[in-house]
Amino acid sequence: MNEPSSRIEFQTASEDETKAIGRRLGELLSPGALIALDGELGSGKTRFVQGIAQGLGISSDEVYSPTFVLCHIYHGRLTLLHVDAYRLKSSNEIADLGISEALEDGSIVVIEWAGRISAALPADIIHVQIDEINPSKRRIVIEAHGPNSQQILTRM
Repeated sequence: MNEPSSRIEFQTASEDETKAIGRRLGELLSPGALIALDGELGSGKTRFVQGIAQGLGISSDEVYSPTFVLCHIYHGRLTLLHVDAYRLKSSNEIADLGISEALEDGSIVVIEWAGRISAALPADIIHVQIDEINPSKRRIVIEAHGPNSQQILTRM
């Protein structure tokens, strides 16, 4: 991943606050945006994606972790592909998921455990790192890598 062009940091004290930051990001996303999401198990990645979904007009009740199916597709003002890269072992598996085609078609792609496949990701992405400070607090760092991502982060 190239150096970020900008960075925003938040601290949240609840799942609702984590979802609210995701929702704000979701409201600002433009067609073809890719969000690379990293954090340990239980850090709040799926909650953040639920917020993104809300920002895209998708009920967060529909959104759950794609760990065992690798990818969920949701439809709102833009289509959302929610991918889990935890169990992926090669770039061929990424290609099989159709991420490049989805981005070209204007879908939003969010990849949990994106660090595992960072070499296969495009250069223009929004990277989100979620770290647990304690059981109720999270540190969320959002970085823009590339001009399109920079425009989104500037509006945030």
